[in-house]
Amino acid sequence: YSQTRMTQTPKQNFEEEEKRDSVENMKGLTTPLQSKYWHPTAQNNLKNPESFNLYSHPVKFNGKNNIPISRKVKPISCFASENTNQPILKESKPPLVVVGSANADIYVEIDRLPKEGETISAKTGQTLAGGKGANQAVCGGKLDYPTFFVGQVGEDAHGKLITEALESGGVCVDHLTTVSNAPTGNAVVMLQSDGENSIIIVGGANMSCWPEELSYEDLEIVRSAGIVLLQREIPDFVNIQVAKAARNAGVPVILDAGGADSPIPLELLCCVEIFSPNETELARITKMPTGNFEQISNAVEQCYDLGVNQVLVKLGANGSALFTKGEEPLRQPIIKAAKVIDTTGAGDTFTAAFAVALVEGKSKEECLRFAAAAASLCVQVKGAIPSMPEKRAVFNLLQSA
Repeated sequence: YSQTRMTQTPKQNFEEEEKRDSVENMKGLTTPLQSKYWHPTAQNNLKNPESFNLYSHPVKFNGKNNIPISRKVKPISCFASENTNQPILKESKPPLVVVGSANADIYVEIDRLPKEGETISAKTGQTLAGGKGANQAVCGGKLDYPTFFVGQVGEDAHGKLITEALESGGVCVDHLTTVSNAPTGNAVVMLQSDGENSIIIVGGANMSCWPEELSYEDLEIVRSAGIVLLQREIPDFVNIQVAKAARNAGVPVILDAGGADSPIPLELLCCVEIFSPNETELARITKMPTGNFEQISNAVEQCYDLGVNQVLVKLGANGSALFTKGEEPLRQPIIKAAKVIDTTGAGDTFTAAFAVALVEGKSKEECLRFAAAAASLCVQVKGAIPSMPEKRAVFNLLQSA
């Protein structure tokens, strides 16, 4: 697969280098992507603090649109960069692959939400890159884990804003597609003075112009992943294709419940290793109350009936809990933030950080704690993507908490 993607490299030189590399780098390679041709950004050099052991073992589990469109795939940047300043990972880990949404978040800061028929003034307004998929991808990149993003943006300034934010966050955008028939998705984020937010989303390219069948290249990166993250801000038929490809390749999938307010297809849920709602989403999906932990546990039982064996519930100020069928739930309190500025993206940070820790081989308890620390750092900065924490900051917080 990597050979077909490296179109910038002369075939003869490439084959000669591959022969040399096959002797030097054969040990420990578990996916087609684990070669020296991975070129992340400078911050993505996997310099792990000695205080927190990381492992390179991949996780193993048991477990429409017919409109003619113009699709422009980003030039290959991760496997054939000529930038000598970028570090080369000799033995890349099987990547985190995020398939999902990318939005331009239009932030307005207000004291309170307007009442029906009322007009109020915002203190400030600005546009920042966001979207649940892009948020989670940048979180993976800033946590120094090799991360790919599969998604769509429009041919507009917002699409450029998101692409630059992904690249700056250490994410490989080879599988980010630009479509001409739809604008980049956007969201209006109404940020209140206490850090809480209300969000209205316009799907744009996230919800339209997807091909009926995903390309071989996009599905192959999914099959080669260490773990896959999905959300519900893209069409269900896209998520189903991705989840089936991952399941057939033995790759675990985490489905974030955030996004569409519609029933989740059982065809999708049966391919998911971990289902991750917050307590509000859990109540909406199960039509059961989630006001206390006992009620949450009862609602999770219904998720088991839908075919999901693990449910990771984000509980806001009450922390999180991981439920596994047949086992006692694991609970993780929040790691208190010095000051809550903006909760936008905190759930995405938690989910992505949990996924990174999981694919690194950590225990479930360690995954929950690592994710809690990352989310604590996230809420202390305004914006979704701008608030994604660096790995060293997470380690420092874990050591001091």
